[in-house]
Amino acid sequence: MNAAAPPLGVADALSREAVEWWLRQTDVERLEELWAAADETRRRYVGDAVHLRGLVEVSNYCVRGCTYCGIRAANRGVERYRVSEDVVLDCAHKAVDFGYGTLVMQAGEDYGISREWMAAVLRRVRSETSISAITLSLGERPDEDLAAWREAGADRYLLRFETSDEELYRRIHPDLPGRVSDRMRILRRLQELGYEAGTGIMVGIPGQTYASIADDVELFRGMDMDMIGIGPYLPHPATPLGQEFERRRAEDDWPEDQAPNSELMTCKVLALTRLARPDSNLPATTALSLVDKAAGRAHGLQRGANVVMPNLTPLEERERYEIYPEKAAVHETAEAINESIMRLLSSLGRTVGAGAGGRGAV
Repeated sequence: MNAAAPPLGVADALSREAVEWWLRQTDVERLEELWAAADETRRRYVGDAVHLRGLVEVSNYCVRGCTYCGIRAANRGVERYRVSEDVVLDCAHKAVDFGYGTLVMQAGEDYGISREWMAAVLRRVRSETSISAITLSLGERPDEDLAAWREAGADRYLLRFETSDEELYRRIHPDLPGRVSDRMRILRRLQELGYEAGTGIMVGIPGQTYASIADDVELFRGMDMDMIGIGPYLPHPATPLGQEFERRRAEDDWPEDQAPNSELMTCKVLALTRLARPDSNLPATTALSLVDKAAGRAHGLQRGANVVMPNLTPLEERERYEIYPEKAAVHETAEAINESIMRLLSSLGRTVGAGAGGRGAV
């Protein structure tokens, strides 16, 4: 890695080959160039405000068999739950009280959450609170559900594709009987329906190469997404992929050119995504804060991120929404999480964003 560093421009100036070069880079001084370029691009295109999205995990039921996720349908050890409308409203009021511009409702792909139930919740949040924007992240729902929820008041929808490597995607995200998973089509449909659409990937999935991640960043460049989430793969012991990860780690049996699931690699992908999509909203994810509890979230905000998603889910349900183990802040109250984030932003000289905080907000 002693060759001359490729230039750190934005958008089309950053080639796919340059992205892979930087993904493989380990020199600390050179990486400081990448961090500085991503931070300056973030400042120029979206400003110093950090937009806070209050998260409520409304259900941990899921029909899917994703091989990486702790709430997959086949995991019989999960104590399932769905929250009530009133719990969602309580969280929405708390988000407003804390000054958060957005409420995010997240769940597994749970058809116990009916089209009608969610539409009613959306209308209540709109009529009973002053929240600026509502985001949904409820999996691969039919077009009719998505259209109804948009009409009822949802502004944004998050649907991560996790990897653009088709073979790897099929291995970690099996189809349902009679339904082929096509998240790219759904993302296009979301945009047609008028949603701000968000997607993202995991970093360090077993079998994921540096070249594969460079392809992901290249894909982001052309997708025109409003939000892109980048987080490390965190192995869950009750999943097939988590068990494979532990076996490979024990035997040091990694595929050739395997990309690590480290904080450093995640930050490199985050920084390069900021350069590829300079005006998109990029979160410093909870998963990133877990791989480095001392500095993960701060590093994310210093290397391209401009969004944080504080968890408002009641403690009892939050502990059961275990998509990966040791999920951060399962025992911290929403008030304690909020105070911690405010201290972090103050220490970084960053401000809290006002309002909905749409794409490119400065």
